[in-house]
Amino acid sequence: MTEITADSTIYDLLKAKPEATEALFKFGMGCVGCAIARGETIREAAEAHGIPLAELVAALGIKE
Repeated sequence: MTEITADSTIYDLLKAKPEATEALFKFGMGCVGCAIARGETIREAAEAHGIPLAELVAALGIKE
């Protein structure tokens, strides 16, 4: 399995760590049902939602 980082897509994150859904929702990210999640990276999503990347990756338990 490929390591999930901030440059992985949200789709790959949710495939590898389904429990990440809870953390995404806590940040106000409805990525689970979002069509963009297939191609958008975690880094891009954090920027689009105005979320500090360091906080998001810490909550997700992944590397930046």
